[in-house]
Amino acid sequence: MKLALVFNPFKYKIHEENIRIVQKYFGLFPPLSLAWVAAIAEQAGHEVIIIDARTLRLSKEETLKRLNEFKPDIMGFMMTTYMFSDTLEWIRFLKKNLRIPVLVGGYNLRVYPRESLSHPEIDFGVLNQAYYTIPALFKELVKYYPDFNSVPGLIYKKDNKIIITPHPQKIDFNKFPNPARHLLPNELYAEFTTERKNFTVMVTSLGCPYKCRFCEAGNSYYNARSPERVVNEIEECYCEYGIREIDFFDYEFTCDRERVLRICNLLQEKNLDFSWACRSRVDTVDKILLEKMKKSGCSRIYFGLESGVQKILNNVDKRITVKQASSIIDICRNLKIKTLGFFLIGAPGDSRETVKKTVRFAMDSKLNYVQFSKCLAKPSTSLWKDLTCKTGEDYWKEWVLGREKDRALPRPWTELTNEDIDKLTKWAYVRYYSRPAFILRSLLNLKSFIEFKRKLFAYFDMCFFQKNISTNDEKFLAYNENIGFFSKINIIRYIRKCKK
Repeated sequence: MKLALVFNPFKYKIHEENIRIVQKYFGLFPPLSLAWVAAIAEQAGHEVIIIDARTLRLSKEETLKRLNEFKPDIMGFMMTTYMFSDTLEWIRFLKKNLRIPVLVGGYNLRVYPRESLSHPEIDFGVLNQAYYTIPALFKELVKYYPDFNSVPGLIYKKDNKIIITPHPQKIDFNKFPNPARHLLPNELYAEFTTERKNFTVMVTSLGCPYKCRFCEAGNSYYNARSPERVVNEIEECYCEYGIREIDFFDYEFTCDRERVLRICNLLQEKNLDFSWACRSRVDTVDKILLEKMKKSGCSRIYFGLESGVQKILNNVDKRITVKQASSIIDICRNLKIKTLGFFLIGAPGDSRETVKKTVRFAMDSKLNYVQFSKCLAKPSTSLWKDLTCKTGEDYWKEWVLGREKDRALPRPWTELTNEDIDKLTKWAYVRYYSRPAFILRSLLNLKSFIEFKRKLFAYFDMCFFQKNISTNDEKFLAYNENIGFFSKINIIRYIRKCKK
């Protein structure tokens, strides 16, 4: 079989948790899920290409030209719930011209399997991980009379019915081959905080045992790769693809302390010249572990802090304290590990006052970076279940079916309106990043001109090219939409206003 995997670009959506500017500068990441599918298919003896149309800035027509040259037997796509309509649009165009079967996968298929396959352009769906499903499906596809019912975890159509086959096999993440990065443009990837090239992301564990109400991975089975497999993949990235910076995209990298210590020990033995970042909770690290992580190359940690108000943390079932967060951030700063804090705006119980306290906490903590996201009822989360129960509607289901337009979702758990949350989120970013002392410190820590340019343009877009961010609160200052990009006087005036 010849499999072509396509990662399409996508447009900003009103229902997203991030504001438009953040999506614009968030980064270009390798489509790791597709790279794993490619590796699994190659391991089974099939020929694969990945076309990362988003990173390569390819149009539908340019992508079609590459596909015609490859002549695939089947096309594959990753379907996220939020960007479902964009991917479906690409599928429709490409299938109309190629007339070959389409296979889709991704977390969305676990939540809305039948809804996803209801579209005539989609032929097959992978319900869970592709490890067992892809090889079994391709075995059947080459047969004259395929038996799709024998393929584990497959969603397919038969006699105008959508059938979902059982998946009795246990997924062992440790058995997965390394992602097929040889099919990706590794030199083009970067995220907002990237300091070295080449850059990539890794996932070393699936699931998360914690129960945060806003997270789709909450209380899911934790399935980790062994330290040896993790370091093997790091070595491959380093030696074969010139990778010098890796961001571990695990939901909770430091969940298993002994595993992290073993990874750090192995990395110290290898003595590779690279840096890495990860996502963590403040209650799963301590000074000893952080020291070990630093010595093995950890340069940056992304902490899920969510709020600077204890009541809000309790409302989202975060199970950490504000004091814990402050203490761990201080330790990281002393160890010269950069920190990014993830915060929610419009969380259950949030008000203007709690949002202002959260922003003040973020500033007092002296984090190197912050990300303020609008609290969203994501599919399969506790907030989503409460919302569908309260409203009697499932927006995401209707969105996948194509019967719902892109719009902001209701947030009945807070007194803030959607407009308030949007304005407060924008204000929080400008308030945090416009402090002269912060700007000076950031400039002194820049590692390259590319990093400087990326952050400079992001800052000016954030401050001067968003829609009006004023609120009824006189302290939440508006800015002049027509401010000139190179008007130094207006920029200085605006920064002074933001300081207030």
